[in-house]
Amino acid sequence: MAPHSVDENALPEQPKPPTAKKPNPFALPPREQPLPRSTLQIQDRFIDEPERLRVAVIGAGLTGIEAGVLLPAKVPNIDLVIYEKNADVGGTWFENIYPGVRCDIPAHVYQSSYEPNTQWTEEFAQGPEIRAYWQRIAEKYGVYDHIKFGHRVDEISWNEDTSEWTVEAHDLKNASTHSAKFDFVVTAIGRFNAWRLPDYPGISEFKGLLRHTSNWDPTFDPSGKRIAVIGNGASGIQLVANIQPRVASLDHYARNKTWVAKSFAGDETDIKPKTIPQELRDSFSDPDVYLKYRKTIEGKYWRGFQNNFKGSQGLDNTTKELIDVAKERTASKPGLVEKLIPDFPPHCRRLTPGPGYFEAITSDNVNYIQDRIKRFTQTGIETEDGTHREVDAIFCATGANVDMVPPFNIRAFGQNLPDLWREGGAHGFPYSYLGIATPGFPNLLFLLGPNGAGKSGSVPHAVEVNVTVVAKILRKVSREGIKAIAPSAQAADDFVQYADAFFNQTVLSEDCSSWYNSGKAGSRIHGLWPGSGAHMSVVHRDPRWEDWVYEYKTPENRFAWYFGKGYTAQEVDPESDMTEYLSKPGPVDLRALYEQWWRIH
Repeated sequence: MAPHSVDENALPEQPKPPTAKKPNPFALPPREQPLPRSTLQIQDRFIDEPERLRVAVIGAGLTGIEAGVLLPAKVPNIDLVIYEKNADVGGTWFENIYPGVRCDIPAHVYQSSYEPNTQWTEEFAQGPEIRAYWQRIAEKYGVYDHIKFGHRVDEISWNEDTSEWTVEAHDLKNASTHSAKFDFVVTAIGRFNAWRLPDYPGISEFKGLLRHTSNWDPTFDPSGKRIAVIGNGASGIQLVANIQPRVASLDHYARNKTWVAKSFAGDETDIKPKTIPQELRDSFSDPDVYLKYRKTIEGKYWRGFQNNFKGSQGLDNTTKELIDVAKERTASKPGLVEKLIPDFPPHCRRLTPGPGYFEAITSDNVNYIQDRIKRFTQTGIETEDGTHREVDAIFCATGANVDMVPPFNIRAFGQNLPDLWREGGAHGFPYSYLGIATPGFPNLLFLLGPNGAGKSGSVPHAVEVNVTVVAKILRKVSREGIKAIAPSAQAADDFVQYADAFFNQTVLSEDCSSWYNSGKAGSRIHGLWPGSGAHMSVVHRDPRWEDWVYEYKTPENRFAWYFGKGYTAQEVDPESDMTEYLSKPGPVDLRALYEQWWRIH
């Protein structure tokens, strides 16, 4: 051994530092003496008599209509008011009347689960038929009785002393403003609720017809005219395909590339109406025949969610199929397909079925323009390459707000929710808990809000799931003496962090802009549920009440108001049935035993 060397094996073993004791989440709080006997004042009320709840729903599109149908059925003693800025229900189907407007999902899928229409005339219904369907539902279920039409909500504010929301609404007909107080506010404002014209220089100087596609002039006939269409989202694609055969010329400004599909779930659309044969419609008079038909069609929309994951075989197959279709249908214009194929994968942005679109943009009377617009002039549009194109009318298919920031002020505890959610705000994105609420804003709930629906299933089903979980919250509050309720910040943080991690595995996190991410490529995904539609349904089925913060009517004891006098109104009613749990001898579905919320047992 060398001089002064140390035999490390001969050194005594160093003691390990003490391990920190794991906190015991179940530890009892220290108590110096036994709990004293209670002097609590018993509340003179029956436990099965929920409190009256004043609830405001903002919006009467598809989501607001569903809320107007389901909330009165699911929430006893609700006092419901629905504010709608338009003159009738329908939302996007009331506002959008441009030529060719239709749903790109089959009509027998894009409908409610409880009121199926067996007599849709087309496989992919046009706007007027969809609007009429939802108006019939609103009429049948008494939704109109709750609606204040022509009322635009400008602001809602929370009174922390009374735990009430004050809704300030502008009566558009009478140009007056009025306010009303509510226990809860539920937003049903839709995802694209505020269309807007682009802010190009000189836009106010144009002398021809200038319209947004969501503000179509039904008296305008494009036949034989020079038309410009700006934008290649769903409405732009539909409009171009439908007016191209009638116009003298069409300048289609499509700066961004997008994937154009021929179908969803194998249901191929067409520029011409795909009518449903009368013989098939007649067969639907047999409920079993219709149910089988609908389940076959709708079931496909719950499958294939795995294709959204990076590197999946299904994604590769979709990419090849879309490229092949684009090449085939634009073959008559060599070089055009290179201008169409995006550099991001399919599903990063919602696929847009475009029946007749490729055929339209390869037509001789269409100019497909990707140069940036420099300015509007009195007679047309000038692009940055110096080219000026004169037109008679310009239609902007430039979409609406895609950031999901409410278009009105929502104030509570000195904070304004739109300011928090906007880019540059404290959150900088629509920060929510499970897409249904947000910390710091009690008794405020969202329907089809941020993260409100999965990328599978159907929109009406997602809305019904959303409304049902809202109903569960309202029932809990009205029955248990809860004055105010909001999700905890920790629960919301955990949800957002899970969503971030989940979406990073999918192509939605790739470099494309869409309404999934506020139109900002690479930014946080908030437009979709972090999982499939079925996954969302499971999560909302049993609310996690432990994730919420509560303020009780009787803060001295959470059970004082809730338990009341200790018995039920039903049992003192001699006409009531106290044995509803009993049934005729025979098979019993044990899964449903004692699970009906509307019964006391």
